[in-house]
Amino acid sequence: MARPKVSCPPRADILALVDGAGRLPVRVAPNASADAIILATADGILQVRTTATPEGGKANEAVLRLLAAALGQPVSALELLRGSTGRNKIVRVI
Repeated sequence: MARPKVSCPPRADILALVDGAGRLPVRVAPNASADAIILATADGILQVRTTATPEGGKANEAVLRLLAAALGQPVSALELLRGSTGRNKIVRVI
């Protein structure tokens, strides 16, 4: 059985949310029914839904993998700056 394709916006739309210092604000919803990246509303925060559980950093790793795939970059080009234990995170795009 094939894996379902992750729903994500175009790369340019995600990069438009990155500030001058390379920081991307992200709001995470773990334990979702499907992996998805949703463009920000008026607040300018990217929403990421992941099926991973928020135990032992699994959800953080899944979020970085999803963002890397959506941006067409390796996971090593992303760094979690803030929010390792919360839903609101700041990710640096290198």
